[in-house]
Amino acid sequence: MLVLSRGQNEKIVFPRLSISVEVLQIGRNKVRIGVKAPRDIAVLRDELEPTDAADGSAEGTGLRRELSHELRNRLHTAQLALRLSQRLLSIDRQEEAEETLQRALNEFAAVEQRLNDEFPARSRRRRALVVDDNENESELLAAYLRACGYQVETARDGCDAMQKLEASEHPDVLLLDMAMPRCDGPSMLRDLGGDKRFDGLTVFAVTGSEPDRYMANRACNRVDQWFQKPVDAEALVREMNRVLAPATACVN
Repeated sequence: MLVLSRGQNEKIVFPRLSISVEVLQIGRNKVRIGVKAPRDIAVLRDELEPTDAADGSAEGTGLRRELSHELRNRLHTAQLALRLSQRLLSIDRQEEAEETLQRALNEFAAVEQRLNDEFPARSRRRRALVVDDNENESELLAAYLRACGYQVETARDGCDAMQKLEASEHPDVLLLDMAMPRCDGPSMLRDLGGDKRFDGLTVFAVTGSEPDRYMANRACNRVDQWFQKPVDAEALVREMNRVLAPATACVN
């Protein structure tokens, strides 16, 4: 059984499920809980396909069906428990709400553990976060990285990127444009430098600006390598694979 205590603004994260539960506000008779989860739980279906059973054997098919059925039942129970806990909080039945929320968290934890048991981290794909305000360039680079075996998220600027870093599993590499509105590359690098959680994050600057333009900014010393646009995507991925070795992603 998972039993956790959390204060205001603290989270419980289930990275394999892309689910996080956050305590938003603690009042005298009420606790506000925020839950971030995929819009449709069925988004997990691809994760439930064991790669070791790709031969299509009856045994492998039976295992997939049994595992999928078990996990979907647990996720359904967790969803119902979350809705019930929200309802109980709205009518000031706090003790019952906390017990019901604990049941939901236990179900999420059980699913997380089952996934970890069935699909060990050794097969995890490398993760990249592309930060660029040019949506077209961002999506094209993300598509190329995915074709090379990377799991990719995109962000429109440094503020958006920091929110994604807080809400999900940290990427292995950050591909960062320098010139962006609202929160540019140097500003994000300054935020990263002040947080020890990101000390191991590899940062590649992928930008249309000359690197010399930023050398006087101490925050930019956080950049591991610089790539100037228009970027040679094949050379970029080759260097990503080298720096992140041993990586499961590769250029075909």
